[in-house]
Amino acid sequence: MRGRIVVAGLAGLLVSGCAADAEPVAVPPPVPIAVDVAAASSGGACRLLDFTMIEQVVKTRFDVAASSEQGDTHTCVVRAAGATLPELTLSVTETTIDKASFGADVVPDKAAKVTGLGQQAYKRTTAAASGRGPVAEVGWLATDGRLASLSWTGARGAERQVAEKLTGDLVVLAKKVDTRAL
Repeated sequence: MRGRIVVAGLAGLLVSGCAADAEPVAVPPPVPIAVDVAAASSGGACRLLDFTMIEQVVKTRFDVAASSEQGDTHTCVVRAAGATLPELTLSVTETTIDKASFGADVVPDKAAKVTGLGQQAYKRTTAAASGRGPVAEVGWLATDGRLASLSWTGARGAERQVAEKLTGDLVVLAKKVDTRAL
């Protein structure tokens, strides 16, 4: 009896090994998962920005942020994925300068005065340069002993009048930046 069971078992193994190979089952590749990460997760000055807030004010969607810290200076750059420009940069530095020093040493020539932003503020645009469009900039001396600047670098071929209009939007955005939160 034992012999018959062994022979039957071997026959079963042989038959199962002779079966036609099964058709391979196509498994689709995994679907990429889009994760909406806040700019603040990049640390540094990015903690002061929010992608939604930026989009509401400057009407451009950014979704990539990077920060850097060098001494007392905290910087954040935001861009759209896959694009180098436009970009928005926020820089905040601890300072002991006063309004007079800010006006004399920091405010660029031909900058326009901005009211209602920190102790003193300015806005300006600069012309396009090699590889980039014009730049819109807002700088201010915050009430908490911090020097801050917010700049928009336009894409190559962008018109200066667009950057000039953006300085107004940057002022609105700057008023939402709480430099004390750094």
